[in-house]
Amino acid sequence: MWHRRSNQKFQTEEPAMSESSFKIVDVIDPRKIPELQPVTTVGIDIGSRQSKAVMLTAEHVHTVITASGVHPHETAARLVNKLLKLAALPRSDISMIAGTGYGRIALQFSDIPAEVITEITCHAMGAHYLNADTRTIIDIGGQDCKAIKLDTSNGRVTEFAMNDKCAAGSGRFLEKTAEMLGYSLEELGSRAMASTKQLQMSSQCVVFAESEIVSLKATGEKGEDIAAGVHFAIARRVCNLVNRIGLDPELAFSGGVSNNVGVKHALESLLGRSFVTPRLNAVFAGCLGAAVIAQQKICGIADVDSAPQEMEVEA
Repeated sequence: MWHRRSNQKFQTEEPAMSESSFKIVDVIDPRKIPELQPVTTVGIDIGSRQSKAVMLTAEHVHTVITASGVHPHETAARLVNKLLKLAALPRSDISMIAGTGYGRIALQFSDIPAEVITEITCHAMGAHYLNADTRTIIDIGGQDCKAIKLDTSNGRVTEFAMNDKCAAGSGRFLEKTAEMLGYSLEELGSRAMASTKQLQMSSQCVVFAESEIVSLKATGEKGEDIAAGVHFAIARRVCNLVNRIGLDPELAFSGGVSNNVGVKHALESLLGRSFVTPRLNAVFAGCLGAAVIAQQKICGIADVDSAPQEMEVEA
């Protein structure tokens, strides 16, 4: 007979965190540094897969990234605590926290002023402070993709298109592809770059694309070639968004998928333009923008709409 021990406790490990610190002069566009304000702020980007945070101080940019937990407010609290430890600052030094991303509505801080800002606004501002010449941004996250145009004078969004109705243009599709091909998500992009054959993925829906992958495997196609086909299928879908708003140089790539070399290569090939390489990992663009906007709001100089009307389109 099986007996349950009533006093048994189950413990789950918290997701690991990766942290870094940079001098502002080493990562922010020199033309934008004079516009930073002398207050400490935190930007938090709670994504569907990863959660990121940036702390802006007078001289440094501190970053932390971790897997998104079940409860966004708990993940956000862990990120803030890690940033404070990294910067060796007391909690009272934080003037404001700005939240963005998939789980932004769940952010709660009773002792620190906090505000929620749309991720489109934050990614634009973050890309602007990494490179003031940026005019077009492609942002691909775990659940959606966006094409954004911005004003180079202030980082404000002028036009955008997004799609969050289908996973075929998002990081989720890459996760599923890696699983089906027996690769880790981290190696999927490099595997695609080793392809020696162009395979055309005809399906625009992730469900049918999965069936197509199964069929290609059954016919003996190499995993590297299938991976490359998937990357180009994603890129074509994203390019449809870019075509709706028009492509103006310079071009930035943000979001978690920006670290995938296969998607980056496919987009550059189809668009005929290269992405500008920032001095800070572009996965932090959203939370960097949130931290900058928090500074502007604290100092009463914010020139952005924290809740623009979002337009969803089929790509």
